[in-house]
Amino acid sequence: MQINSESLHNTNGLSRRQALRNLGLGALGMTALGALPKNAFAGGENIDIAILQFALNLEYLEAQYYTYATTGKGLPAAGVEIDGSGNQGFVTIKDNPQVPFATQTVEAFAVEIAKDEQGHVTFFRKALAAAGVGPIAQPKIDLLNSFNTLAQAAGLGSSFDPFANELNFLLGAFVFEDVGVTAFKGAAPLITDKFYLEASAGVLAVEGYHAGNIRANIFSSGAEARAAAKKISNLRQALSGANDDQGVGVEGWANIVPTNSNRIVYSRTTRQVLNIVYGAQNASSGLFFPAGLNGQITA
Repeated sequence: MQINSESLHNTNGLSRRQALRNLGLGALGMTALGALPKNAFAGGENIDIAILQFALNLEYLEAQYYTYATTGKGLPAAGVEIDGSGNQGFVTIKDNPQVPFATQTVEAFAVEIAKDEQGHVTFFRKALAAAGVGPIAQPKIDLLNSFNTLAQAAGLGSSFDPFANELNFLLGAFVFEDVGVTAFKGAAPLITDKFYLEASAGVLAVEGYHAGNIRANIFSSGAEARAAAKKISNLRQALSGANDDQGVGVEGWANIVPTNSNRIVYSRTTRQVLNIVYGAQNASSGLFFPAGLNGQITA
């Protein structure tokens, strides 16, 4: 697929590519797409804009998780806008979700990741505005029932509260982080412009740092934590429908970087990413997005 980076102009006559370059990050919008099929978006929407909008949906999810975990409040309280086109939704979450961290370093890591994810949301929204397009609003997000459903499906019990304690927070974060890394890897073959490729590689590096941090902390938390992570990994792989996931340790040895036989991280397609966040293969909504994503996504 050829991505035409010059096809949409903003109100000042700048090309989308130039507008994004002025923001300093280029094709960050490739996040969380995997190997994007041509029919992933309906209605003839410009593919570059569709990519940005799809990515923004997923960044809302990650940013809300980390922001609530570290502050007890959502993105608007952190000064991050969530309005826009489509159906703006609220976040379903328990009362008082701020995590009672037991370790100062883990809390510091969580705060840093929260700021990174907030920055991603803000960037996507600015990138879309620079391209002359209004960003999509945050869709309805479930950070309560979703984890209970996931726990039952993964064999972790009848319920799971990712905000109850430090270890649960790490396991909740584990659900998201590896998905982002594999999605960036899957997007790489679509990028034909070296400027975009460089920017996408930079974002992939950020997601890789996050995932490695989370995986290392889970591994160091002991055998019970590793076993729980393995169950989550098995569920993600089953939803994806491919051999593309691994736990954080094998027979006592660390597995901080999940890779294939060539020691290269896995790739996921758009459909595989949606299978995981919706909690079912070929679903159009569910789990973390009970009303589906905003935008013209048909994959």
